[in-house]
Amino acid sequence: MALGLDRNIEGALCYLLFWISGLIFLLLERDDDFIRFHAMQSFITFLSLNILAVIFSSIPIIGIIISALINILMLVFWVVGMIKAYNNEKFKFPIFGDIAEKYYNKFLI
Repeated sequence: MALGLDRNIEGALCYLLFWISGLIFLLLERDDDFIRFHAMQSFITFLSLNILAVIFSSIPIIGIIISALINILMLVFWVVGMIKAYNNEKFKFPIFGDIAEKYYNKFLI
């Protein structure tokens, strides 16, 4: 474990600061596939959704509504991700989980 904590704690911490903590754990953790998966899922999910929210927020009215819905989705993913990781579950988010599963071992610096 990168920080010497239990793997479920580190897995949950991957979601704490959205994509930033995902990136931090991707850079720190080299060995534990569980932590690397959650770090990659956090990184991909929240960075992608954050970019989409920013793009949509520049569109008057409908874009702001879509951006707000994306932010609500991010909040749901944040809570679910932290709970599932804390409970030692490798829970995959729709779309993003498959991408994370495919690439979490390929992102080694």
